[in-house]
Amino acid sequence: MRFLDLLTMSVNNLRRRKLRTFLTVLGVVIGTASIVVMVSLGIGLNHFTMETIKSSGSLTAIEIYNYQGMHGEDGAEENFMTDETIKSFAQIPHVTSVYPLLSINVLMRQGIYEGYVTMMGVPLDYMKDIPLGAGKLPSPNADMLDMVVGNMVARDFTNAKTGKGYWDTGEIPDVDFMGRPAFVIFDMDAYYQSQSGGGGEGESVKPPKKYMLNTAAVVEGGPEDYNEYCYSVYVDLHKLQQQLKQVFKKNPIPGQPVNKKGKPYNYFIYEQAVVNVDDMENVKEVQQQLISMGFEANSRMDWLESSQKQSNMVQAVLGGIGAVSLFVAAIGIANTMMMSIYERTKEIGVLKVLGCAMGNIRSMFLIEAGFIGFMGGLIGLILSYGVSGIVNRFLAPGLTEGMTSQISMIPPWLALAAVVFAIFIGMFAGFFPAQRAMKLSPLAAIRND
Repeated sequence: MRFLDLLTMSVNNLRRRKLRTFLTVLGVVIGTASIVVMVSLGIGLNHFTMETIKSSGSLTAIEIYNYQGMHGEDGAEENFMTDETIKSFAQIPHVTSVYPLLSINVLMRQGIYEGYVTMMGVPLDYMKDIPLGAGKLPSPNADMLDMVVGNMVARDFTNAKTGKGYWDTGEIPDVDFMGRPAFVIFDMDAYYQSQSGGGGEGESVKPPKKYMLNTAAVVEGGPEDYNEYCYSVYVDLHKLQQQLKQVFKKNPIPGQPVNKKGKPYNYFIYEQAVVNVDDMENVKEVQQQLISMGFEANSRMDWLESSQKQSNMVQAVLGGIGAVSLFVAAIGIANTMMMSIYERTKEIGVLKVLGCAMGNIRSMFLIEAGFIGFMGGLIGLILSYGVSGIVNRFLAPGLTEGMTSQISMIPPWLALAAVVFAIFIGMFAGFFPAQRAMKLSPLAAIRND
């Protein structure tokens, strides 16, 4: 008997018992919709976690710190992170680029406002990843030390006359970085001494020189929008080094180690660097190599792995809850098929007497069960899309504000897997009833009342 004939007979048999078929399909619909919606919530949570981590920085970047090597008991020259060390990082397999970071705290003034700001000297290539809201990156041929100002830096300014700023009034100070230059004081020790009235022996200290710097660009976002570049002011590393040498001459530069005689080294030592890796899969391997070299190395993959484990656990629990509903539906299918066999005993006997193959009889009942699973899975999938759309329409905006992620996500593979799984569950539930129908005695079936 051809498959098409078997399918036609199976569908006609289901149509003869419309109410029972409807209720059985309804169980599969509820089970399929439950498992798809539950798993989609887990997928949405996983994507939301991934996007949240990505918003705080690159997933292929490793941040290296050397605070202990510079300021701890092991602060010897061989433990310093220098330009030579940066070159050795670049030789590690899978490393695409290495950026040393040089930070210094400065006092910045504009009009009646002043603020204590962290100035970061970085290579110009590093700045290419900074999202800009206004202006453009500093030119490598510029003579001036141009700045890229973080979008939250203005909150650190206060009114020099009243001493009040954003944290006192809740209002952003009227600092116009793009419109006007800012005056920067690098020698903070001399500034504090001049403000307090003199040096350690009562000698007067002249106020340090102020340098006028222009702003080349401002980081994208408002004063309340967090990103990894929002708090600092970024300048060209090479020009900052030249500026610091000009300001401090042969005196120690704040934040830089000195030798046993209290003299500064003739090269710069970095507390921090960023290593970029070619692929997320290689981040942990490179990170372990950096740690074995004696540096503290952190990456967002640490946070991501922990978050993904929690998301997978939640997804498994949600999927299990939905699977219970589908399991109950499978019991309903098995019950429907058993009842169908009892009602069609004579029909089965006649088919056997007429020479119908045992495999065809089994296939007919398996097709009926599989068709119930297919219809229930397909309708359940459509219902899942509707529920997912409602969840994303009314709940997602409040929970994922500023993100592109949705609370419920149904990827194509989940939709296909749901229908296939529903068919499999239907055929699995109908297997034993089909076996019973195949083994039924023809004479006993014909005699059955």
